[in-house]
Amino acid sequence: WQLLVAHSPTVTTRVWHSSRSTLFARLAVFARLAASSLYGIREALQHTRRSFAPSLLDQNRQMPEDKQEEETALPEPKQEEVDAGIQLCHKVFILSNPSLCKDVAALGDEVKQIVLDRDMEALYPGYCEKFGWMVDESAQAAMKAKNAEKIKAADEKIKDAEDNLGDSEVREAMLAKAEFFIAVGDRAAALKAFEACEKKTVAIGHKMEMVFSVMRLHIFHDDWVNVKTQIDKLKDLLEQPGGADWERKNRLKVYEGVYLMACRDFAGATVLFLESLSTFTTYELMTYTQFILYTVVCSVVSLKRTELKEKVIDSPEVLSVVDHLPGVGALINSLHECKYRAFMTAFPVVADQVLESTWLTKHHRYFLREARVMAYGQFLQSYKSVTTASMAAAFSVSEAFLDEELSHFIVDGRLNAKIDKVNGVLQTNRPDTKNALYQSYIKEGDQLLNRIQKLSRVIDL
Repeated sequence: WQLLVAHSPTVTTRVWHSSRSTLFARLAVFARLAASSLYGIREALQHTRRSFAPSLLDQNRQMPEDKQEEETALPEPKQEEVDAGIQLCHKVFILSNPSLCKDVAALGDEVKQIVLDRDMEALYPGYCEKFGWMVDESAQAAMKAKNAEKIKAADEKIKDAEDNLGDSEVREAMLAKAEFFIAVGDRAAALKAFEACEKKTVAIGHKMEMVFSVMRLHIFHDDWVNVKTQIDKLKDLLEQPGGADWERKNRLKVYEGVYLMACRDFAGATVLFLESLSTFTTYELMTYTQFILYTVVCSVVSLKRTELKEKVIDSPEVLSVVDHLPGVGALINSLHECKYRAFMTAFPVVADQVLESTWLTKHHRYFLREARVMAYGQFLQSYKSVTTASMAAAFSVSEAFLDEELSHFIVDGRLNAKIDKVNGVLQTNRPDTKNALYQSYIKEGDQLLNRIQKLSRVIDL
């Protein structure tokens, strides 16, 4: 019946005027036809339309095509948008790094207009000093007056709710005030307002939504210490009775993954991002395309070749959007297929996206280093010895560059190889795991004996 309503609303209006027996009989015919296959559904719709409203079909033939489509079209799903504060955070980051911006003046005007339109009086003086804007005292005074008026109205609404309405209305009024402070960029006032609102909140779900809002506020101000505090708080709420919410657990994984990624724990972020691939709903924090970029970047430097193929390259979720990310598909596929020339071509393209990311830019050089170590190690793993010229040709780089690169990584213990400069040969020396474990036990045992001896001397005294 719902399918019939969705596809033929004009027909269903006519149906209700039919007798009950006729209605049930015709619906039974429709059900039998629809149960057979998808083709049967189409036939059932055609049969139902012919049976119920032959005159309406004649009218539809005379109607314009666009009118028919308007009557039968299904509503499109609403597109989720990234939180306005997070969008502004990305714009401010790009504006703070002019080398990443093509038109600094245009972006500066855009950010300034956003601040003025949203009455962000708390952020305006700092942005004027940071970006060299002329302080408009009249605009600043106007923003201050508007905010004071809105705060007064919010306080009056809270007072009215306390006097005349129930606790839920009071909580909603207090929450609206807290969200207003977030909108105008007043972080201190927003945190106080959320704290007061939490005291009036009983439902665990409402408390968790407030924690998510506070986390986005801290992310906007690049305060990852307090983000970690809110993550722990949210985990505690999830453990309470009534807090086992599947959707919020999945959203928390994305928030925690972003936190770990920002703190350079790419391995931990990879685990959480991969678990959220098929259940991603955190559109207030990022788009799905951005989420796939973060997942791939973290996975490249933390997963083994076989795991990268299984969990990322062959993932339907990654395949659905990877073509919209320049160089990303070529990077992971070439790394898995050992096509190092293609890898070195796609690598700078992905590295530029890492540099332009608000949360990854601090780890740009780390990503460059770790991705190269991963590729060099994978190449050397197949050889006992290989010439420097052969490896340089495989990676499409000069021998001098490769020699300098490998020397640094070998000295740091990242690659198990030796460079024979005279003969131009790289010799790999695969580590003996058992021998290394034995040596580590001996070293730790010696340290333990030394500590016991020192302790015995103190006791004797």
